[in-house]
Amino acid sequence: MAHEQEHTHEHTHEHFHEHTHIDEQGNEYTHTHVHSDGSHHHDHGHIHSEEHTKKVLYRMSRIIGHMESTRRMVENGRDCSEVLIQLSAIESAINSVSRVILKEHLSTCIVDAVKNDDIDALEELNRAIDKFIK
Repeated sequence: MAHEQEHTHEHTHEHFHEHTHIDEQGNEYTHTHVHSDGSHHHDHGHIHSEEHTKKVLYRMSRIIGHMESTRRMVENGRDCSEVLIQLSAIESAINSVSRVILKEHLSTCIVDAVKNDDIDALEELNRAIDKFIK
């Protein structure tokens, strides 16, 4: 008498991807991505110079201060034309910091991605550009 037995197979697909970043001071950082669930999440812990990070944070702090100042203008009933001019300046500042971030990303992370055939990073950049340019 044969016994029927149910059995299942679980197949896991792990994809390992390793690449290296070299910062402006010549320090080398290597890390590995492991995709075990079929996903293609790409998180490589961006390594950027301290100077670049400080510049970006400084610009963002100025933008935040400008936004708060403009909010106070609205609260105080300032002329709409003045508020619109300030919002235009804020938009310009946001675009400027975005360009700085994009240029840095292209010159570091994307250069490394191309060197290492990291298709995930390139696809991630394309998705970011699609959202950024609406």
